[in-house]
Amino acid sequence: MNELPQNAFNLRPDVHTETEGEFKGWRTWTRDAFETHNGPFWHRMDETGKVQCVFRVEKKHLNGQRNVHGGCYMAFADYCLFAIASAHLRGPGVTVGFSCEFLDAAHEGELIECDGEVTRAGGSLIFLRGTLRSGERKLFTFSGTIKRVKWKKPPAAGA
Repeated sequence: MNELPQNAFNLRPDVHTETEGEFKGWRTWTRDAFETHNGPFWHRMDETGKVQCVFRVEKKHLNGQRNVHGGCYMAFADYCLFAIASAHLRGPGVTVGFSCEFLDAAHEGELIECDGEVTRAGGSLIFLRGTLRSGERKLFTFSGTIKRVKWKKPPAAGA
């Protein structure tokens, strides 16, 4: 069961499913230039119906002390919010709240995984929480709120 509900991607024509390598069968979104540049970040649904998110730490993810940069953890966690919420979101949304705690450092080559859940999905807001791990080691915890919004065409570049 590696399929997210069909409605999760009705408004996401930018879904890419990897066809080779370590993340074969995992999905990512290509429309977000920031995530594309800072990832690649990946998601899929496991056999129990739970969304999983991962990324492999590369040199570009490291800070000056050769640990994963805190901003990278935060960017990945925000990506995870939307992957985890996708079945509830059913369209565009924006992050309106985000809180986090840094617990431990990760290093080049490690696989960072996210365990997360929707804690409440209301009329316009979706509340979530999650933990980033490397193996059994907890690295980072977070919670966030996504607001459902109406689709707006992005402004032209330079406008």
